[in-house]
Amino acid sequence: MDVFRKLGSEQRARARSAGREQDWAKISLSLAWKVAGMALRGVLLMPQLSECRGVPLVGRRVTIRNRSFIRLGANNVVEDGAEIQGLSREGISFGDQVSIGAQTMIRPSSYYSREIGVGLSVGANSSIGPQCYVGCSGGITIGENVMLGPGVRMFSENHNFEGSDDIKSQGVAWSPIVIEDDCWIASGVTITAGVTVGRGAIVAAGAVVTKSIPPRAIVAGVPARAIGSR
Repeated sequence: MDVFRKLGSEQRARARSAGREQDWAKISLSLAWKVAGMALRGVLLMPQLSECRGVPLVGRRVTIRNRSFIRLGANNVVEDGAEIQGLSREGISFGDQVSIGAQTMIRPSSYYSREIGVGLSVGANSSIGPQCYVGCSGGITIGENVMLGPGVRMFSENHNFEGSDDIKSQGVAWSPIVIEDDCWIASGVTITAGVTVGRGAIVAAGAVVTKSIPPRAIVAGVPARAIGSR
C-alpha cells in the first residue's frame, strides 16, 4: 500500500512539474511577444528623435510629444502609459540603460500658453519608477546609477505669491534640481525646487525634501532631516 502511495505521489509531483514547465513556456512566449512589440514601436520612433543610439523598448499607450527635442542612449525602456513632453530649451536627454516606469509623466513645459521650460538630463543606468512626476521646467539633472522609486515627485518651479494680485497672474520662479550619482530616492518622495541631492545619498519613503542633502546622507521625514549616513 505504501508503495502505491509513493508511486502516486511521484506521479503527481511529475505532473505538477510538467504543468509548471508548460506555464513557464507560456509566460516566456508572452514576454517575447511583448518585447517584440516594444522593439517595433521603438524602431518606428527612432527617426523622429533628435538622437537615438539604439533601439528603445516602448510600451503601449506611451505618449511622446515634440520628439525632435528628445535624445536617447542605448537600451532605453519606456514602459506602458508613460508620457514625455519634449518641448524645452535644453531638451530631454537619457543616457544608456535608462528605464522610465509605467504612467510616469515628464513635463518641462505646459501644453498651453506658458513659457518653454529648461528640460531634463538623466545619466546612464538610472531608473525612474512607475507613476513618477518629473516637473522639469526649471531644469532637472539626474546623475548615473540613480534609482527613483514609484510615485516620486519633483518640481523645479514655484508659484510666485508675494504681490497683491492673484497667485496665478504672478507667474512662477524656476530653480533647478540636481540628483547626483548613486542616489536612492525611495517611494513617494517629493523634491522641491532648488534642491541638490548629494552623491550617494538616500531619501526614505514619503519624505519631503525642501533643502539640499549632503553626499552619502540618509534623510527621512516631512520636512526631510538627516537620520544617518552611508
